[in-house]
Amino acid sequence: MIASNKLRQFTQEVFLACGMPLPDAILAADVLIAADLRGIDSHGVARLSGYVRLHEAGRANMHAKHQIIHQTPSTATIDADGGLGLVVAPKAMDLAIEKAEQVGTGWVAIQHSNHFGIAAYHAMKALPKNMIGISMTNASPLVAPTHSKERMLGTNPICIAIPAGKEWPFVLDMASSAAANGKLEIAQRLEKDIPLGWVQTQSGEPSTNANELKHGGALLPLGGHKGYGLAAAVDILSGVLSGANFGPWVPPFVAFLNPLPDLPGKGIGHFLGAMRIDAFRPASDFNHQMDLWINRFKNAERIDANQEVLIPGEPEYRLTLQREKEGIPLHPSVASDLQKLAEKFGLSL
Repeated sequence: MIASNKLRQFTQEVFLACGMPLPDAILAADVLIAADLRGIDSHGVARLSGYVRLHEAGRANMHAKHQIIHQTPSTATIDADGGLGLVVAPKAMDLAIEKAEQVGTGWVAIQHSNHFGIAAYHAMKALPKNMIGISMTNASPLVAPTHSKERMLGTNPICIAIPAGKEWPFVLDMASSAAANGKLEIAQRLEKDIPLGWVQTQSGEPSTNANELKHGGALLPLGGHKGYGLAAAVDILSGVLSGANFGPWVPPFVAFLNPLPDLPGKGIGHFLGAMRIDAFRPASDFNHQMDLWINRFKNAERIDANQEVLIPGEPEYRLTLQREKEGIPLHPSVASDLQKLAEKFGLSL
């Protein structure tokens, strides 16, 4: 276990060592630690060395200056200048919230970006403002469309964060694939098989091998054609609408693979939105009924008396409270990666 504040400080120092300005390094570190606190270990500090490698390969601009290239009172498009999505996405969400405060809703598309961490971090920024937050991103192609062998889409996550009154907010944060690639990476570290329905072989056959992607296989969309449609919608909103790359042209996260030639857009794309509750109805009425909704679902009749019905986001809230108190566990391979970064940059972990 390592205390979250110590891990946050170390992560911040790594980004500073890569040339990132202090405010951006603080923000990027906060996004990663938020993932580890919520139990999304695949998107926390386990990704830190990957960001460093992207920087060293010249594919991640650590001192990016993003700019608004188009906007209306309720919308904007941002060019992220090749920077990390960890930095530009929270800033874009702030802009969406600002627009929502003025006109009821705000929507921001982002092009020329990189991986933005967990979608929940950005969507949840709307909650303290009593707004609904939405965030999504496309990603490097690992998912095959239904009835195809070819990798065409990313895991393309989407998050919807909805405030409540006295209850914890509703936070749906999900990949549009049957499983996020990070879950395969965790299974690889633990040397475990994965459930059927997560991946297929290069020829399209079902597989339980967590290393299948390394052999040319593909992830499967969530629920077949429906998940394919959801992933495609996220790709269009994040990539086509923003002017980023999309489909099979989205650049890979790993630094040892080069982007394809003749790309149709710029970098990776994100799409974020904020909606003011009182743009639709009195916020106090909504919050009261959200509490009613949450309590009714939590008290739904159980199949097993020992297995409670949970609201999306509830396990992550509980784990955050636990890990803030007890610390964040690190898999030995992740700890080893961090130690190598410490030695590389002359830091203490």
